[in-house]
Amino acid sequence: MNHHLRHLTDQTRRRLLGNISTGLSGVGLIHLLTRDATGTKTTDERKPGRTHHAAKAKRVLQIFCPGAASPMDLWEYKPSLEKYHGQPLPGEAEFLSFQGKNGNLMQSPWPFVRSGECGKHITSMLPHMSRHVDDIAFLHAMHSKTNTHGPGCVFMNTGHPTEGFPSAGAWLSYALGSENENLPTYVAISDIRGEPPNGKANWSNGFLPARHQATMMSDQKPIRNLIRPKEVSDAEEAASRRLLTRLNQDFASANPAESDLQARVSAYELAAKMQLSTPEVSDLTRESESVHRAYGTRDENTLKAAYAKNCLLARRMLERGVRCVNLYCSSRASGVDGLLNWDAHKTLKADYERHCPIFDQPTAALLTDLKESGLLDDTLVLWATEFGRMPTHQAGTVGRDHNPDGFTCWMMGSGISGGTSYGATDEFGRRAEINPTTVWDYYATVLHLCGFDHEQLTWYHNGLDRRLTDVHGDVIQEILA
Repeated sequence: MNHHLRHLTDQTRRRLLGNISTGLSGVGLIHLLTRDATGTKTTDERKPGRTHHAAKAKRVLQIFCPGAASPMDLWEYKPSLEKYHGQPLPGEAEFLSFQGKNGNLMQSPWPFVRSGECGKHITSMLPHMSRHVDDIAFLHAMHSKTNTHGPGCVFMNTGHPTEGFPSAGAWLSYALGSENENLPTYVAISDIRGEPPNGKANWSNGFLPARHQATMMSDQKPIRNLIRPKEVSDAEEAASRRLLTRLNQDFASANPAESDLQARVSAYELAAKMQLSTPEVSDLTRESESVHRAYGTRDENTLKAAYAKNCLLARRMLERGVRCVNLYCSSRASGVDGLLNWDAHKTLKADYERHCPIFDQPTAALLTDLKESGLLDDTLVLWATEFGRMPTHQAGTVGRDHNPDGFTCWMMGSGISGGTSYGATDEFGRRAEINPTTVWDYYATVLHLCGFDHEQLTWYHNGLDRRLTDVHGDVIQEILA
């Protein structure tokens, strides 16, 4: 005691200030070490479902067409391509794009038709989708940071062109939490033709806790290992679960920073619940024959029938409380351009006459189902692709090369002003020119409709408060209802 009293009485102004700075540094160091050890802030994770403002949407469906679906052949009508077909692109006659030299301007192989009360022109190759234009807000001036499929898909799904960042679905899982304890919060439904470019990075949890990654499934590939082996009795399984729970709890208590373990525990617990719920939700035989006809699940085109079943599965997931569903229509690139996805480098007409019928009827039926059931009132539907295509034909081909400088995405559903088009590329579709929008604006708007300020929804990682929109993004007010 005397030593401490003597130390206090001997304090000089300089020593006092020195001790204060050292003490405060120590407090700061402890705070930072705690954050780094857990990968989070020292406070508990935000309460799921607690929004920053009133939400319009409770869940999100994103339909993704890998391969860079061509905007001037699907959604954005360009009369100048017809007028100047076969002529050089003004000012860029020698432009070298992703695969090299380009030829002259090339009109779309199919006419565009005026659709809906809004009079929106879309390709005649999508007659079923044309019935929904009055509910859709088109974003015609999107642009990307990359012209390569893998990084492009990851950029469009995560807001970053490199892997390792959480997908938008993972952010929504973190923010919204579960609405059905017996089903995953986030589901990725891959196409029968395979995963999209860069695969699981498109629905990764990144640095968020592992429980926020998507559960991958499809009608063709149901979740594996859900059924208990016949040789294991109910009593044996219950005893095994009790033991496993105790071991997991002991290890988790001793290792609080191991989010992968906690996610694995949660996954096993969810799997036990899904043994009952998933067979029911994935059993498409419960749907009426008229529903199957509307979607095209019995179509003689097996690729279309498979995608139609995935569309029906997506609807069943959404109506049972899954917060976010990624639905893919096509897969990664193959040795033949445009065979497995929308990457029409060489034979655009033949490629899209294969892909459009697969996409059109099932997608339109899903949107109709959501609208007629009332589910669209609080569901946000997104359509996206990773970038656009050139208005010219690729040299020596009748296809189009990559174009990250201008492309189309769209939104529909809760909080969206339908029958609108925001932004535009130039007269040929080469570059975003009027009201350009970015992937960060896109997701700032998505989060806004789900009740979140994109600048406030963050996760501390490697010294930064990270967010889905990086350090960019503005809500696109012009498409909001």
